[in-house]
Amino acid sequence: MKPAFLKAGPGALLMVALLLCASAAAQDGTLRERLRERRQVQAGDAQAQPAPITSPGDYRYSLEHGGRTRLYRVHVPPGYRGDTPAPLLLSLHGGGGSMDYMAKDENYGQLSHAARAGQVLVFPNGISRFRSGMLATWNAGACCGAARDENVDDVGFIRAVLERVMGQLNIDRQRVYATGMSNGAMMAYRLACEMPELIRAIAPVAGTDNTLSCAPGQPVSVLHIHARNDTHVLYEGGAGPDSVDKAQVTDYRSVPASVARWVVFNGCQRSPQRVLETEGAWCELYAPCRGGARVQLCVTERGGHSWPGGVKRTRGEAASQALSANEAMWEFFMQTRTPR
Repeated sequence: MKPAFLKAGPGALLMVALLLCASAAAQDGTLRERLRERRQVQAGDAQAQPAPITSPGDYRYSLEHGGRTRLYRVHVPPGYRGDTPAPLLLSLHGGGGSMDYMAKDENYGQLSHAARAGQVLVFPNGISRFRSGMLATWNAGACCGAARDENVDDVGFIRAVLERVMGQLNIDRQRVYATGMSNGAMMAYRLACEMPELIRAIAPVAGTDNTLSCAPGQPVSVLHIHARNDTHVLYEGGAGPDSVDKAQVTDYRSVPASVARWVVFNGCQRSPQRVLETEGAWCELYAPCRGGARVQLCVTERGGHSWPGGVKRTRGEAASQALSANEAMWEFFMQTRTPR
């Protein structure tokens, strides 16, 4: 006797085949969905917990933040040991720059200095329309470019980067600092305003405080470094003749006004002490301040819009050699004793 489905004729056979295919397709779809969900969970886990860094070297990473793929680099100096907490310095590139440019030792000398000082360097990248991250900007408040115009959450991005790196390396959370050049310096000021619980001190170079609002809940020490003849971010305020398209920047706050603002924020003594005077440069310190913080201004007479002590000449006049930004900020950081 033939099975019932064979007696039913070709139409029934076709129906059975379609039902079987549909069932298989449904199961396949469910399986694909489960695999996709598993991959998403694994990707999320990988983003939240990247592999530990166990040896010195240069590392490149990306993470998803605010609907964008963001980039950053980590440099672990030769003397790093996992059993000893290391200081960490965030280094923020200038507007139109990138993490790769900032991390080139011939440009700023930070890798060579880190080898001597033993500090871990973290180079985040601003937003860029290029996959390489070039020509990037930071949303530092009133400046700059697309990052400002699109109100990019750069503070949240950098916070996520710090948390990841501090989970990968043995970092001394009492010694986390930030520096930056130009637009990156402005971003360092914003971090001091909005992340005072993580950032102990900042050393902005050639960029002033252009935050839209600032109410730090605790003191953050500030070392501001600037050339008196900067033709981009003018010492006395405003965008200089060599600045980029004015629509991409802002009417910069002056150096004296930026420093005075942080003297007030940190509750410092209003009259500074001259702590360095050499040919072509001087530094003034405002201290004592609330909670052990300090505010210091270092000025070079020449150098324009550059990193003092730097050797590579990009545009404008050569950097001043009367002061080393790397050495000055490291000395300042080591003397900062703000409890957290």
